[in-house]
Amino acid sequence: MFAKQLLHHSHLSISDIGFACGFNSVRRFNDAFKKTLKLTPSELRRGDGKVTARNEVYLAYRGAYDWPAMLGFLQKRAISGVERVTEQSYERYVDIDGTLAWFRLFADLEGAQTVKVEFELEQVTKLASLLSGIKRVFDLDTDITAVESHLHAVDEALILKPGLRLPGVWSTWEAGARAVLGQQVSVKAAIGQLNLLTDTMGQCLSGQKVFPTPDFIAGKDLSFLRMPESRKETLLRLASHLCEHPDDHPDNWLSLKGIGPWTVNYAKMRGLSSPDLLLSSDLIVKKYLVDHSEVNAEHTAPWGSYATLHCWSHFS
Repeated sequence: MFAKQLLHHSHLSISDIGFACGFNSVRRFNDAFKKTLKLTPSELRRGDGKVTARNEVYLAYRGAYDWPAMLGFLQKRAISGVERVTEQSYERYVDIDGTLAWFRLFADLEGAQTVKVEFELEQVTKLASLLSGIKRVFDLDTDITAVESHLHAVDEALILKPGLRLPGVWSTWEAGARAVLGQQVSVKAAIGQLNLLTDTMGQCLSGQKVFPTPDFIAGKDLSFLRMPESRKETLLRLASHLCEHPDDHPDNWLSLKGIGPWTVNYAKMRGLSSPDLLLSSDLIVKKYLVDHSEVNAEHTAPWGSYATLHCWSHFS
């Protein structure tokens, strides 16, 4: 029970825990809790006696998980001052509907099938959104055994590193911005521009730097970015489009000048965690497919995105 976990491992008040769990009043939360556990939230917390330095929750996942690969991927692409990645953990500040949140996820290097997440929130009712985002970004809900069984049947040589998961990005907008900045340049060059954009824009919540939102970028002068003018204009067009259509699906971005299938598919794979995108036009994927014609969109479905990761792994 989620509420029980928060009572044990957080310093949130009982009323905040009730709101975080979706209850509109403390009385209703207390009644439902007592009906289920035969104790009130206060009685459970008094009996526990533990005090944690930070709010904590534990999230489960199934199957193999290559944590060094996930953290290594994210570390190469981290935004300074917004994200911090070590060999054991990942932490980030995020903007959830205009309020600041922070979390740190500790990698399960011992294979316990559970990860610890520390968190802080300005608005506790955003906890469900925060945890949903964390689960998606770290691909915790996928049955990776089923994925890899399917891909192994397609090509026995494909899975070089078991346990690869889709490394997500916090929002579709951020994934799109990363994709635009990464057009026809190396990862290192793209992340350099991403950091330059974040630092120069300087958007903050409660004094903390966050990744700039579309409305913060739309119409701004991006002359400081060291890339072709056409690419700056593409980023501005995407930002303006999402200001007017904030929930627009990336497939509709193809109508914007400068955005093609690769950019859209990258945004879908990392921003929406779409599981079935074999990026067959990607240069590294094409390199693998030369000698593995059986690896195609039809055969890898519905797990094409994971096939893409495994193709990349052969050349990393």
